[in-house]
Parts: sequence; C-alpha cells; structure tokens
Amino acid sequence: MSAAAWVVSAILILANAFYVSAEFGAVGVRRSRVQEMADNGNRLASRLLPFIQTPIGLSRYVAASQIGITLSSLVLGAWAQATFASAFAPVLSDLAGFDSARAHSIAEVTVLLGLAILQAVLGELVPKSLALQFPTQVALATVLPMRWSLRAFRPFIATINGATRLVLRFIGGAPSPQRHLHSPDEIELLIAESHDGGLLEADEQQRLRRALRLGRRTARDLMVPLARLTMLPVDLAWDEVVRRVAASPFSRLPVYRHSPTDIVGTLRVKDLVRRYVTHGPTDLRLLVRPVVRVPQDVPADRVVSVLRERRAHQAVVVDAADTPVGLITIQDLLEALVGVGARS
Repeated sequence: MSAAAWVVSAILILANAFYVSAEFGAVGVRRSRVQEMADNGNRLASRLLPFIQTPIGLSRYVAASQIGITLSSLVLGAWAQATFASAFAPVLSDLAGFDSARAHSIAEVTVLLGLAILQAVLGELVPKSLALQFPTQVALATVLPMRWSLRAFRPFIATINGATRLVLRFIGGAPSPQRHLHSPDEIELLIAESHDGGLLEADEQQRLRRALRLGRRTARDLMVPLARLTMLPVDLAWDEVVRRVAASPFSRLPVYRHSPTDIVGTLRVKDLVRRYVTHGPTDLRLLVRPVVRVPQDVPADRVVSVLRERRAHQAVVVDAADTPVGLITIQDLLEALVGVGARS
C-alpha cells in the first residue's frame, strides 16, 4: 500500500474537517462581533460579514459546506474501496484462507468501518468542537477558501436550496434561518449553565436573570398604586404644600386637579425650593411639570425606553380607559433590575 494512498486519504479527511468547521463557525459566530471587527479594518471580517448578515447568505454558506462535506465523504469511500480494500483483501485471503470474493467483501467492510470512525473523529467531532469553542477565529480562518467553494459550487447550491424549499413547502414547513435563536427560557438555562461552569458569579447570575425577566413584567407589576402615593391638590395652599413636601421622603410628587385620578403633572421638590428662595411663596400651578403616561400593560423594559426618550424620571400608569392607577419611577425599574435601591 503506497504512501500516496495515505496522503490522499488524509487530504480528504482534512477537507471534510475544513467544511465542518466552516459551517459551525459561521453559524456560531456573533454577527455584532464580526461587524465590529470589520468596522475596525479587519479584512477577513469584511469578507465574512455579507454571508452572515442575512438568512439567505448564511443558507448559501451552509449549503456550500454541506456539498463539500458530502463530496469529500463520497470520494473518501470510493478511494478507500479502490486502494485500501484491494490491498487488504489478499492479506485476508492468505491469513484466513478466504476465497478472493469473500476476502474482498470483508476487506471493504473493514476498511470502510475504520475510515468511518477516523472520519467521524478527525473530520467531524474534533473540528465541530473547535468551531463551537472558537467560532470567531474559525469562521475568519475559513472564509477565504469558502468564498472559492461558493463560486465552484454555485450551480449545486441553487439546486439544493431550491429543492429544500420545495420539500418544505410540500410538507407544510418554511425555511428557517440557520442561526440558532434562543428563547428567554433557553437564555435562562444558558445563564444557569455559565454559573455552574464557573463563568458567572452568583450576583452576576442574579442581575442577568432580573434583566431577562424585566421584559416579562409590566408597568402595573412594578408601579406604586395611587393609594400609597403622597399627592398634592393643584389648588393647595402654599403652607400646606410645604408641610406635605417636608413630610414626604420623595423628591417628586404627583399633582391632581379634582381627584387623585385626575393627575395634571408632578412637583419637583427642587423647583419648589428654588422658587421659594428667589420669589417666596407662589401658586403651585406655576411649578407643575408635565408627566409622562404609559399603559399599564406595557413591558417594563419599554417603560425604560420611554423614560429615556422623554428624559423623565417617572410616569403615570394608566388603564385601558386612560385613568391613572399608579406611578412608576426609574428607581422602581432599577430595583427590579438589580435588586437594590429605593424610591426617591
């Protein structure tokens, strides 16, 4: 058995390993990380980015990988039968006394089984593990040969993807992006696994879980009901305003017109003090600031966005009839997020 036979077999196994690593690297790499590297002038990242930006581009990339894996496996099997099995059959015939046909059949099965194990370990499992551990490095290292493969396999890629869509349509399915998307429950499991593996401290795990769950909670879940608020009538006398503000621990108090459900704005204690220092006692109406309103069923993370966009520290929570039912502040949201803090 010549050395050339071993060299060709090794090349075919390496080719299989290359396409496996290219596929798992492209699927596992973070698009934001590649985008950042491309923006910083990394040429390989710039070449990889078009293939992972869209499901169609990634689908073509994966199809080219699959074609390469299939071709290398088929050629390896045919090569093994033509070389190793033919060389091994006479040895079996001499040692075990098998006739030529039987010895050749046993040799083919033995060689294919041995190469299948070798292919599975070196051509599949090892490159897959490396690509999953280092997706960015692997994806960048394989992108140039993959671009050549995409050109070479272009007719086959179109045929394979077209056939895939037809089959999926026939069975009532739909093509899905190759990239794996995690549900919130899956992300919680990943956070728990990272903690168990020593990658996250207990407090880091808790903060991540709270951040993940923030989107599942609504403004009503985190608000302070009207009955628990310190509120001021808009026509309240100045001395009474000062007394109530002094007795309250809050720096912003809702102001209402006729009833607590008719909120017209908020009073900032800082505004009251500044106004008193410069002008003395004044009408409360002059100090009322507009207040943001949010529906009670809006997700808590959306409330954060609304407050940031409006540059506000609190919002009135209203029901379906636009009637105020409570108040939510940045402090309430921070407390839900990090587990500490107090209303102010």
